[in-house]
Amino acid sequence: MPTFVARVQDVKGNAKKEKIVADTISDARTALRERGLFIQDLKQDEGLSLNFDMKKFQTSMAKVTVKDKAVFSRQFAVLVNAGVAMVRGLGVLSEQCTNPKFKAALLDISADVQQGMNLSDAMRKHPGCFDNLYVAMIQAGEVGGVLDEVLNRLAKLLEDVARLQNQIKAALSYPVVVGVLATIIFVAMTVFLLPVFAKIFKDIGVELPGFTLAMMAISEFLRSPRVLILIILIPVCIFAYKQYYKTRVGRETIDRLSLKMPLFGDLIQKTATARFCRTFGALTRSGVPILTCLEIVRDTAGNQIIANAVDEARREIQTGGMISIALQREQVFPLMAIQMISIGEETGEIDQMLMKVADFYEDEVEQAVKALTSIMEPIMILFLGGMVGSILLSMYLPMFKVFEKLG
Repeated sequence: MPTFVARVQDVKGNAKKEKIVADTISDARTALRERGLFIQDLKQDEGLSLNFDMKKFQTSMAKVTVKDKAVFSRQFAVLVNAGVAMVRGLGVLSEQCTNPKFKAALLDISADVQQGMNLSDAMRKHPGCFDNLYVAMIQAGEVGGVLDEVLNRLAKLLEDVARLQNQIKAALSYPVVVGVLATIIFVAMTVFLLPVFAKIFKDIGVELPGFTLAMMAISEFLRSPRVLILIILIPVCIFAYKQYYKTRVGRETIDRLSLKMPLFGDLIQKTATARFCRTFGALTRSGVPILTCLEIVRDTAGNQIIANAVDEARREIQTGGMISIALQREQVFPLMAIQMISIGEETGEIDQMLMKVADFYEDEVEQAVKALTSIMEPIMILFLGGMVGSILLSMYLPMFKVFEKLG
């Protein structure tokens, strides 16, 4: 059973530290309250322990998905709208939650709310489950007294994000699977099949053509200890790429190139536009201040070039300018999206216009995914056929010379 350390005050106001053993942090908090202690801080003891806690390990490894948050938001909105007390609603949802990390976070949030903390402040303590976007909208809903409406908007926003992510994954899954399959087949045939034919040709004494000799060299390399250099080089390159991407220059360079990629660049731009408009529209509609909206959208852009454009728009607003002018100057978003945002600014209905732009570009992404999939299918079939065909060609070319010799 884990041990928790708490900073508490007794009924006389004296501060002290207490250690308590309990199954969960919620049980520890309840036990301390029953002893008449006011809890200032409570956390698990980080002392050395040789006991492996499987439950804690599973919780730390779990990942809170967009779908988890969307389902929670929808169900919580129903409970709040029905007049169920917030603490009870959080307790009900935590009991039926199957994600251990999300369940632990909901239990902690329920305990904090029971102590009098605001829901948004309690959620802010769990950034792995609730990001700045989520917390900002919840805070706006609490201030405006429309928490159920904000939760419904969050659910819709997260469902749209999940749908968009699934579309992108669908577009990328086919080429990735075919590419991996082609590589496995190529390596297997080169390592195991080609040497058998090489031995036969050597015994016959036939002169091998240049293409076959090249394939034999590849086969020899893959079967030699030198292949370890390649195996080591791949993770080293991946690590170097990640380290370079962590720098601002690297992030800007790679993200700029990704927007100019053939086939995928247009899809990335449309996806970023849809995400920007959907997130920005949901935040403004929920009553979040516009500068805060732009900060959150900047941090959740997913592309540094897009984030720079949003940051420029935020600075434009601070000086009394218009968002559309800054976005047009950066030349990152499509012109039609900028024109529609400009109309929304002029009419004072920017949130509605942002939602319409988001709907339009989400449909565009769906169509782009279908078009990309239809283009990638023949390309990947040619790629797979080329890799397998090169092996077969390297084996059959010497056979033709054998047939000529026999003739």
